[in-house]
Amino acid sequence: MSYDSTEIHLVARPVGEPQPTDFATVHATVGSPGPGQVVVRNTWMSVDPYMRGRMNDRPSYIAPFVLDQAMRGGAVGEVVESASDRLPVGSVVLHDLGWRTHALLDESEAEAIDVSSVDATAYLGVLGLTGFTAYVGLKMIAPVGVGDTVLISGAAGGVGLAAGVIAKKLGAARVVGSAGGPDKTTRLVEEFGYDAAVDYKEGDLWKQVVAATPDGVDVYLDNVGGEHLQVAIGAMNDFGRIALCGAISQYNVTTAQPGPNNLVKAVAKRLSLRGYIVLDHDELRAEWISLASSWLADGSLTDTHTSVDGIDHALEAFTNLSRGANVGKMLVRL
Repeated sequence: MSYDSTEIHLVARPVGEPQPTDFATVHATVGSPGPGQVVVRNTWMSVDPYMRGRMNDRPSYIAPFVLDQAMRGGAVGEVVESASDRLPVGSVVLHDLGWRTHALLDESEAEAIDVSSVDATAYLGVLGLTGFTAYVGLKMIAPVGVGDTVLISGAAGGVGLAAGVIAKKLGAARVVGSAGGPDKTTRLVEEFGYDAAVDYKEGDLWKQVVAATPDGVDVYLDNVGGEHLQVAIGAMNDFGRIALCGAISQYNVTTAQPGPNNLVKAVAKRLSLRGYIVLDHDELRAEWISLASSWLADGSLTDTHTSVDGIDHALEAFTNLSRGANVGKMLVRL
């Protein structure tokens, strides 16, 4: 058999915020699988901040997207045709060929997932790299100790919501999140278990953070960079730990941005600042999945996501992600 697939191709390297003209919607044909292969009809795909870096042609920890080819990203879907003993028709699988409605995969490129007790979306969110990123940051990179005050930027995003729960599970006494807008900050406290939240859109971020962390900050998980990182350095206690996870405020800038101008405080306070890539820490993945599964089961962790329908709206979802329009993981239902 053959399958009609709709794909999103990158056709130009974006300058600043990606524009619709940087992409093309392409109709392709996916053929039948060869030995050890499967055809998957994608049901959900993920859009993630790191994908902006892959649109640039420069050395990084992951290869850039190839022009005039379908982009890649996390997706889940159903096997509709199989030449694999391991993945029969009807299997639900997790894989990396998103940004298309159908994918031809070697069986080694797909991981069967159990959706009998959790939604498939969880494997792109809290059970996937999103939740795992938060866990690695707070377990290994900037370890949370009992009684710590933890500050998290991008707190209403997928990583941030998971991080708030993880920090408490690891013993934090106070967890404070930064997000944009009163709706998000209210939900962080009333719905997602944060002790306090600051609205960076209100202005005077320094004053807000100091007020929300009267005993200072012991651990900071940075998803934003820029002003957030500078404020956090100023608010850190001696021997504080900072996990540099991302810097979404910088991804669409067209000129190099200056770093925090208070790094001398990192010396005086004996701070640890460490960047990390979650793919380097696969040894913790089974541990995270076990913990996250149990927390999902008891309700202390939730699979919160924002979604749009249809691959034709995938670029809209990605743009909205960079503008902070999501609460939880941003997904596209295909």
